[in-house]
Amino acid sequence: MHPERVSRQYDAAICSPPNTIVGSKFLRLPEGSTERYAQWANSLQQDKLNIQIFTSHGPTVIMPTWFCHRAVFDTIGGFDERGKGIPEDLIFFYKHLDLGGKLRRVDQVLLTYRYHQQAATFSVLESTIWDVRLERLQRDFLSRWQTFTIWNAGKQGRRLYRSLCEESRKKVVAFCDVDQRKIAKKVYIYEESTEVPRPRVPIVHFSQAIPPLVICMKLDLTGGDFETNLSSMNLEEGKDYILFA
Repeated sequence: MHPERVSRQYDAAICSPPNTIVGSKFLRLPEGSTERYAQWANSLQQDKLNIQIFTSHGPTVIMPTWFCHRAVFDTIGGFDERGKGIPEDLIFFYKHLDLGGKLRRVDQVLLTYRYHQQAATFSVLESTIWDVRLERLQRDFLSRWQTFTIWNAGKQGRRLYRSLCEESRKKVVAFCDVDQRKIAKKVYIYEESTEVPRPRVPIVHFSQAIPPLVICMKLDLTGGDFETNLSSMNLEEGKDYILFA
């Protein structure tokens, strides 16, 4: 913790609604560890803190930087104490948002966050975090959408499709992609289904995708190509698309 952390976050907290979790930027040690994660958490725009909440990165304000009124903690009822392997920070974060909680980040490095292989985060299975994220996605968005498109006809997009409940799965009108090899297949057949005939989902170029979209693409891995393609569609995050990567 940096010397000025408490004073800076306290100043931010008293200028915010009382139900606000105030975070900060952080420095990662060893330098360069979890570089993409640190870059995302430190640079995410303030107006995206309540929106970009479904990615595998987890809470948009990272838990080691949290500063809040005791009433925030008490209102939620504390952390999930079921034990090792529970993504307690993500569960707490989602409950906070469910109760109308606010988020804010002090845009100054106030914490040095050490990376090591014995960290508790490694006891949480990726599949467990996936299930928590998916449950909320289906509850808050897919249940309200009449139809939607999955961006990514590859492994992660197909995994999402197979993980959906039947009601949500029937709303998928297409996969979209930029990879011509995937597009050339024209259709994805859900072979694991017990339905007869097997569900068949068209695969189209991203420029032909019909919003809303659930995007199963990781950021900052294509040299900016994906971000450029997404920007070209003039869509609004949180309304026309959700990042689920």
